[in-house]
Amino acid sequence: MNEASAPDATMRAAVLTGPGAIRLDRVARPEPGPGQIRLRLEGCGVCASNLTPWAGPEWMNFPTEPGSLGHEGWGVVDAVGEGVDDLKPGDRVAALSYKSYAEYDLADAASVIRLPDSLAGRPFPGEPLGCAMNIFRRSGIVAGQTVAIIGIGFLGALLTRLATDAGTRVIAISRRPFSLDLARDMGAAEVIPMEDHNGIIARVKDLTGGSFCDVVIEAVGKQWPLDLAAELCRERGRLIVAGYHQDGPRQVNMWLWNWRGLDVINAHERDPAVYMQGIREAVEAVASGRLNPDPLYTHRYPLDRLGEALDATRDRPDGFLKALVTP
Repeated sequence: MNEASAPDATMRAAVLTGPGAIRLDRVARPEPGPGQIRLRLEGCGVCASNLTPWAGPEWMNFPTEPGSLGHEGWGVVDAVGEGVDDLKPGDRVAALSYKSYAEYDLADAASVIRLPDSLAGRPFPGEPLGCAMNIFRRSGIVAGQTVAIIGIGFLGALLTRLATDAGTRVIAISRRPFSLDLARDMGAAEVIPMEDHNGIIARVKDLTGGSFCDVVIEAVGKQWPLDLAAELCRERGRLIVAGYHQDGPRQVNMWLWNWRGLDVINAHERDPAVYMQGIREAVEAVASGRLNPDPLYTHRYPLDRLGEALDATRDRPDGFLKALVTP
């Protein structure tokens, strides 16, 4: 094993001990096996998918393994396992790994993307950035379309920029005035407060001359925005489900979906190879200046305040968009 010099063979890692409860443990630093690298983490993004485990559902087992739930890590390769030839200690990378609420994590070498020197010093939570690129690709957006995006959080803001740059007219719909201002900054042509269901439908109908939208992206993960998304699609339009719907079953208006002949795409990926494709595209987009996510990282916390970061992700105080934690 090729390993950078480090005298201490332990690390700090967050452990969920119960609903809304975290402690920081000192545990053995993991050793990379064949085909793996060890990552000395610079930071990890906080994902809304963590909120269901944070709430403590019946199926959740506590305590969690050290570092668990953190999957948006980036940092520097610290050690490499047998058979890893294209990465070396000192390489700065984004990784698709799953225990990154810690000082170190392991990742398969195939799930690691080297970051160019032009991104030195900049946060790079690869998984959510790659997720945005994959959803955009799955959306099939082309110039000249009208695209509605429901929910302008981190993901919705990135998609607003990508869709605008592709030559579309974006209608952004969101709850908070802060997020509507952000949507304008990211290029949205129109913004609509997410307050009244029928009022939103009437406004979009007016903005589109009665034809509604070619593509609608639902990026909230709740029942009402999903219902609204279908209402805003034109006949033969495309409904993109980008929200994370993992807190219970959903109902859909099949009468409307069927009558309008909608194409419905669940745009989440589970294939690691597709994840990595999205992260590579995100690296290229950010390094080239086509996409600048830095202003979207609105809140930063040390690892020992991970609980506060999760609470902020749940409660979304004014001005909050995306939290990062650092060891």
